[in-house]
This record gives sequence, structure tokens and C-alpha cells, in this order.
Amino acid sequence: MGVVNITPDSFSDGGSFLDPDKAVAHALRLLNEGADLLDLGAESTRPGSNAGGAEPAVSAAEEQQRLLPVAERILKAAPGAVLSVDTYKASTARAALAAGAEIINDVSGFSWDPNLAMVCAEFGAGIVLAHTRGRPDQWRAQPMLDPDALLKIVQDGLAASLAFARRAGITNEAIVLDPGYGFGKRFGENFTLLARQAELLTFGCPLLAGLSRKSFLGHALAPLFGGPDAPLKDAAPEVPMHARENASLAAMTAAILNGASIVRVHQVRPAVEAARIADAILAADRTGPAVE
Repeated sequence: MGVVNITPDSFSDGGSFLDPDKAVAHALRLLNEGADLLDLGAESTRPGSNAGGAEPAVSAAEEQQRLLPVAERILKAAPGAVLSVDTYKASTARAALAAGAEIINDVSGFSWDPNLAMVCAEFGAGIVLAHTRGRPDQWRAQPMLDPDALLKIVQDGLAASLAFARRAGITNEAIVLDPGYGFGKRFGENFTLLARQAELLTFGCPLLAGLSRKSFLGHALAPLFGGPDAPLKDAAPEVPMHARENASLAAMTAAILNGASIVRVHQVRPAVEAARIADAILAADRTGPAVE
């Protein structure tokens, strides 16, 4: 899943693709590099933002003004493209699905706009239900959890989202679950969640992992950039965004080996290559080594 941020303030590449021409060109480039689907977002849910609040910085009207022209132009240039739209707003989802998008990626798992579930059911859309621990402006204040407590809170949250989806008439076949890396998890907690990600397969739904360029990767790399004596702790300085690509690939590969069916990435070509190797490892584990 290739990321197309049509925003001025996304944490990874804010402003780079706000211009529709640049966004469309970027999307087509990701498809050419091997993306199976694209995830278009027009409101940043970066840490500290007021996304999901009563008065989000980006209204539904503004979100749609950014999003819809880009989606329509992508589908015109690449009619077979599969588009996912990263939104938690029911009205934006309705407009995007009517314009040809097939999947809604809700980082709130139906907790920020309950009407979204009915829209997805009405259109028969695919839905990614992510776990988030509070809203972005609350994430930095979340208390640290031990591994078992962390996994339980993620499992309980995903179970609640699944139950809500089923009550709205969304079938299991339409649902993908996302552990929500970085979404209300403190730095080291994300590694715990990644190590135990396969335990979420008990829900019987495919898993999506969005690890690319996340800040917990930057914190883990900080000692390499700050010298051998730099501390590895939450307060360590983050490395710049461009220096997180190798770490993103490593985390993505771990996610595939731990059960992820979809990985959400900013740089597609290296991810395609890494995913090919991870898939070969999984295939060999099931069937034995291939004969040259």
C-alpha cells in the first residue's frame, strides 16, 4: 500500500504532494514501482494534531476539496488502480466511494465518527479498522503499559471495532485490522506490539501494518546518530525522516514475518523487494526450500 499524503502537515512528507499535479504524479510513480493499492489521505493524524476532535483543523469540505480531484485523476490515468482513502469522516468516505475508491482506512476504528460504518456497509466497501489509544493530542500523555496489558488493550479495542462493524452489516471478508503502530503507543511499546503481532491473527481477519517512518523507529536509531554513548530511551532525539528508510524496511519485514498481509509504505520499490524476500522465507517455512 503506497502512501499519498495530500496534506501540508503530515509528519513524513507534509506539503510535498499538496499540489494536485504532484500528488497524481507521485501516485502513478508508486503504482509503476509496484504498489498494489494506494492510500490517499487529506488530513494529517500526526501526533499532537486535533484530528478526531469536535472541531478538527481540516473540515470535511476541505478534506474532500483536496482529495476528490486527485482520486478522480488517478483513476482516469490508471483505471485499474485500487484506491483506499484514509479518513474517519462519513461524509468524506461517501464522496470518495462514489468517486471510485474501494477501501476506507479509518485510523479510529469507527470510534471518531460512528456513521462511517453505515456508509461502508451501504457501498460494500473494504474497511481497515485501526486501533488507536485516544486522539492524537492525547497520545504523548498515555501511561506506559506492560506487554500483556498493551496487547489486551489493543485486542479489546479491535474486538469492539469488529463488533460495531458487524452490527452495521459489514461482512468479515471486507475487514482488515491494523494494530495502530504509533497511535497512542509509547516508543518501546511499538516493538512489543510488533513482536506479538501474530497473536492478533486470532480475529480471523488480515492484518495491515503501517510502520513506515514512524517516530519510534527514529528513537531506536538515535544512539547511532548521537554517538556510542547516546542513551536509548524515550527522551533520545529522533533521527531525521530521510534516515529512517532502512529501519522502516526492517520493521516492515518483521511485520510480514509476523502475519501482516498488507504493509503501508512511503517508498514502494525497496518495500516490494523486501516483501519478496519475506514472502520467500514464509513459503520456504511452509513447503521447504525451493529446488534450483
